[in-house]
Amino acid sequence: MNTLALGPSWLDPDYLIQTFGPIGVLAIVFAESGLLIGFFLPGDSLLFTTGLLITTGKLDMPLWLMCTLIVAAAVLGDQVGYLFGRKVGPALFKRPDSKLFKQENVEKAHEFFEKHGPKSLILARFVPIVRTFTPIIAGVSRMNYRLFITYNIIGGVLWGAGVTILGALLGKIDFVHQHIEMILVGIVLISVVPIVIEVLRSRSQSKKEQAKGDHTPGDHDAPGTPNPPRGRHAKR
Repeated sequence: MNTLALGPSWLDPDYLIQTFGPIGVLAIVFAESGLLIGFFLPGDSLLFTTGLLITTGKLDMPLWLMCTLIVAAAVLGDQVGYLFGRKVGPALFKRPDSKLFKQENVEKAHEFFEKHGPKSLILARFVPIVRTFTPIIAGVSRMNYRLFITYNIIGGVLWGAGVTILGALLGKIDFVHQHIEMILVGIVLISVVPIVIEVLRSRSQSKKEQAKGDHTPGDHDAPGTPNPPRGRHAKR
C-alpha cells in the first residue's frame, strides 16, 4: 500500500508500521500521550492505518490484542505525563522555547483543561498536540488522582481502540481500500481543523484584548484622568 506523502517518510503511518511493526505503534502512542517530545507524531492516522492493515492481513496481529495494547500504551503515556506535571509544576510555564518545545502549546493545553475540566482528558485525545500536553497540565494542576485515572482510561479506550477499530471496519470497504491515500489525507485534515479553529479564536481574542488595552487609561493620559489601581492584573 502506497500512501500519499504528507511529510517526511518517518511521519508516514504506513512507513512507520511497516518498518517498526506493532512495537513502533505502541511506542508512538505512548510518546504522543504524555511526553513533551511526542506532540508532532501522527497519532490518529497511525491508529487508523493500523486497523486497516490488520483487517487487510498486512499486519499479523489480532485486532483485539492490538487494541488492548494500544489502550494500555495510551493510558500509561498519560500517566507519565501526569506524574511529570506534578513533579515539574509551575516551572513548566517558565521553560524557554526550543525547537521541540513551544510555550504556546502549554498555554493552549492549559486553557483547554481549564475550559473543559476533567472531561478534557477525553476530548483532548482527539485533538493533536493538545492531547500530549493535557495530562501534563492535569498534573501541574494536581487534579485528583482517582478522577484522573478514571477519565484517562475512558479517553484511552475511546481514542486508542475506537480509531483503530474504525480503521479496521472501514478497511473492509472496497472504496476505502482503493482510496486509502485520500482517506488518510482526510484524517489528517480533520485532525488539524480543531487546531486551526483554536488558533483563529486565540488571535481574535488577542486582538480584542489589545484593542481594549489601547483604550485603557494609563500614565500617559491627560492630567486629571484617573489611572487604574496598581497591583491588579487581568486574568489570563
